[in-house]
Amino acid sequence: MRKLVLILVAVMTVSLATAQDAKKLLNEVSSKVKSYENITIDFKYNLNNAKENVNQDTRGDVTLMGNKYVLNMLGTTRMFDGKTIFTIVPEDEEVTISRYNAAEDREITPSKMLTFYEQGYTYKMDIVQDIKGRKIQYVKLIPIDSNAEIKDILLGIDIQTKHIYKLVQTDRNGTKYTITVNSFKTNQPLSKTLFTFDEAKYKEDGYYINKL
Repeated sequence: MRKLVLILVAVMTVSLATAQDAKKLLNEVSSKVKSYENITIDFKYNLNNAKENVNQDTRGDVTLMGNKYVLNMLGTTRMFDGKTIFTIVPEDEEVTISRYNAAEDREITPSKMLTFYEQGYTYKMDIVQDIKGRKIQYVKLIPIDSNAEIKDILLGIDIQTKHIYKLVQTDRNGTKYTITVNSFKTNQPLSKTLFTFDEAKYKEDGYYINKL
């Protein structure tokens, strides 16, 4: 019995240590992200569901400044100016405008993609990979909410830069979403109107404006 207790104590001690190390690393990442005036990321996005025989790759880019963002992906531009979300679909010549509701925002949106882990998850250190000479430390995050659709998230962090390199989200239905960062630029010169929606311009171009 004494030996079993010692083993359990040892396991708990190791688990606590890895959790503390993971928290320390995530705090460093968060501090680094918040120190930048703006961030521009070019990324690869993969959606995979083996059961449904779905495996899709696409590329995208996002510019972040505070909680504002402009996301370009799948031929669509999604812009958030801090209060309102604008979804622009050139193929359909349509813009959808909707007010942002923080109480309903439970997804990992662009404005939260670099800091979402700060609450709502338990975490522990996972594998380490060497990617072209870069040491990538993965942290495994598990939602505290047992009813969450997300099963777990693997967050790959570049140990040297403290930048997020990869995010792998696995849902309970088996669908896996992977974001791999191709380039991570900070404090770039941005247009003053980047996060401003010009409704008159889109009306002149014949776009249908759908206000929700």
